[in-house]
Amino acid sequence: VVSGPFSMSRNPLYFFSIIGAVGIGLMFGSVLAAAMLGLASFLVFRFTAGREAEFLSGKFGAAYTAYAERTPRFWPNPMLYRDEDHWVFSTSALKSTFRDGLYFLAFFPLIEAVEHFRMIGMLPTLFTIY
Repeated sequence: VVSGPFSMSRNPLYFFSIIGAVGIGLMFGSVLAAAMLGLASFLVFRFTAGREAEFLSGKFGAAYTAYAERTPRFWPNPMLYRDEDHWVFSTSALKSTFRDGLYFLAFFPLIEAVEHFRMIGMLPTLFTIY
């Protein structure tokens, strides 16, 4: 796929997952947690994207190499956006991606527990952004 979000970034899901991880850290009220989660997810996705690039290069050869040369790995470039007249997609892939995104919701109980323990004095508040 080289159109839509993939025309601006080779890994739009990874990019926005990193943004989501930073957001989870900010929900803890901590710039340090946001930076640590953002960095950790960036490192994981950087490794994963590198492995995927090797696979795609082997599978698609020169076509993937040309795509990789014109499309940034992570940071989207809106000036490169291209769209299709007709989209065809896999509903099973959509369901799988939706399930993967639900992992972010799993952090909410943890965030609420941390906030509760801070409020009752069991956890120190080292630094907050609000």
